[in-house]
Amino acid sequence: MYAVIRVGTSQERVTEGQVVRVDLRREQVGESIAFEPVLLVDGDTVVAGPALKGASVSAKIIGGEKGPKIRALTYKPKAIQRKRWGHRQKYSTVEITKISPK
Repeated sequence: MYAVIRVGTSQERVTEGQVVRVDLRREQVGESIAFEPVLLVDGDTVVAGPALKGASVSAKIIGGEKGPKIRALTYKPKAIQRKRWGHRQKYSTVEITKISPK
């Protein structure tokens, strides 16, 4: 059985026992969370749309990690304007524990 859930601004296809990297969550390591906007559940039959009202996917936070470092430089010639900046996205690692269609 698998489900498609909305996590932040993206969608993820998950199965029970799968480890997924999602956007940073406020919950601490070891806490349980539930993903409510379930878009599709496929088991014996495919369930989608209004029939999924009340469906949820339970997960447990098992850690965190950082994405790749992004470095950039803006430059304007003849004006002595240079600006260097960087960004590193933080993620939470979760393990899907249960998929309940209703």
